[in-house]
Amino acid sequence: MGTFLYFAYGSNMLTARLRERCPSARSRGVASLPGYALKWHKKSKDRSGKCDIVESVEGEAFVHGVLYEIPDHEKSRLDRAEGLGYGYEQVAIEVSQDGRPVSAVAYVATNVDSTLKPFDLYHAHVVEGAVEHGLPAEYIAGLRAVEVTTSA
Repeated sequence: MGTFLYFAYGSNMLTARLRERCPSARSRGVASLPGYALKWHKKSKDRSGKCDIVESVEGEAFVHGVLYEIPDHEKSRLDRAEGLGYGYEQVAIEVSQDGRPVSAVAYVATNVDSTLKPFDLYHAHVVEGAVEHGLPAEYIAGLRAVEVTTSA
C-alpha cells in the first residue's frame, strides 16, 4: 500500500479534524515552507475566508505546518474535503523538516477574495492544530491575532 506526504497549514493541522477525512493519517512532524505566506483569503461556499499559501517576495517569509503521511487509497477523501477542482488545486512543494528538504503535496486556492475573514470556528481549528503540534509561539500568536467573523 502506497502513501503520500501532505503538508497541512490550515484547519487540517488539527489531527482529529484531518482524521475525520483521512482516518489513517499519521503525523510525521512539523515542517516549514520557505518563501510563502499564509493568507486567509480562499473564498469558501459559506462566504468566509479559508487558509491559503501564496508565494512571497519578503525575504524571510515562511509558513509552518504539519506533515502527514496518508495512504493513497484515502486521497480521494482528502481531495473531496479540500474541494479539489472547486476552490483548491493540488501542488507539489518542497518543505523543510529538521533542516532537510522533503517533497510533499499541498492545496492552494484558485478563488480568492482579500476582503474575506475566517469564521471563528474555522480559525479556532487552525490555532488548535498549531498548538497541538507545538508550532513556534510567535507563529501561533500571529495566527491568534487574525481578525475573525462569527459563524453563521
